[in-house]
Amino acid sequence: MSNTIGERIRTTIFGQSHSPAIGCVIEGLPPWFAVDWEAVQAWLDRRAPGRDSISTARREGDAARVLSGLNERGETCGAPLCVMIDNAAARSSDYAALVNRPRPGHADYPAHVKTGGARDPRGGGEFSGRLTAPLCVAGAIAAQLLARRGIRTGVRVAACAGVEDEPRKLQHIDDAALDALAGQPFPTFSRDACARMRAAILGAASDMDSVGGVIEAYALNVPPGWGEPMFGGLENAIARMVFGIPAVRGIAFGAGEGSGFAAAGLRGSEHNDSYYYDETGTIRTRTNRHGGILGGISTGMPIVFEAAIKPTPSVGLPQHTVDLCTGEDVVIEIRGRHDPCIVQRAAPVVEAALALVLADAGMGCYQSI
Repeated sequence: MSNTIGERIRTTIFGQSHSPAIGCVIEGLPPWFAVDWEAVQAWLDRRAPGRDSISTARREGDAARVLSGLNERGETCGAPLCVMIDNAAARSSDYAALVNRPRPGHADYPAHVKTGGARDPRGGGEFSGRLTAPLCVAGAIAAQLLARRGIRTGVRVAACAGVEDEPRKLQHIDDAALDALAGQPFPTFSRDACARMRAAILGAASDMDSVGGVIEAYALNVPPGWGEPMFGGLENAIARMVFGIPAVRGIAFGAGEGSGFAAAGLRGSEHNDSYYYDETGTIRTRTNRHGGILGGISTGMPIVFEAAIKPTPSVGLPQHTVDLCTGEDVVIEIRGRHDPCIVQRAAPVVEAALALVLADAGMGCYQSI
């Protein structure tokens, strides 16, 4: 089923935006693992709505509630781990006038066709970004598994509303760089860029409009040899997981000048990353245009990729659509509580997706986590 992903660590996401609760079921976690639930909650808080003037006014507690999968000492016991998050602040009346009028930029129309009209229109139903909360739960747990091997993940907002964060030599990104990003509600390297991004978001909100941006994700200390060739590659798995996040429109791997889609304009001699032995005798590359993955398999360099996030489709301006009952062209104005930008809230979700893929890959490697 499409709500389940992973091979060795399998995660199923369930619920709808306005159902009583949402949650996840995680299978394949190693037994005797004591989850740090405070760290899980901190991850959820990074994504949660209603925490900032540039996010939706819908305020949810987003407290993770464990239903099963732990023994009496609070350790994983081998059974599937089931975690729920209550939906306490849904306001379904905001969607009453839109049941038969699909919102531009949303999945309303294709979902209506797919389900024969049975879809849940409230808040986008199962297509809502609300479903990224349980994904963060699973990702936060996966990150703790990775930490046992010294692997660390991180994210930043590389661009938003046309404003770019300061460039970094990302082939050499290290723990200090991730420390600088960790805990920031709007993670950027440059405080000035962050302030200009926020001002642009507020400007769009005042115009009853929205903006998008680019999230850059990192994984440090991934050993070489993780992943599979061809269709089982790490890039394949990361892309599939990341594209499961609503609003993601593109993904590109690599760090530095000439990486990602820019590689198409280079010669091979310009794009190749030269190998060398560092001071510890470890094989590294002098640049990281390959983003830490070659042939679908990790090289030992930092894994780096960018994810493009579209502008929030729910805007307050008049928009043209159709009425599925009357067969007429109509104009709608979307009311309710919506983010003028979801980039900063999507950042921990992209990091969660990366952590889940790596934990799954690590469980199947001879250097198992």
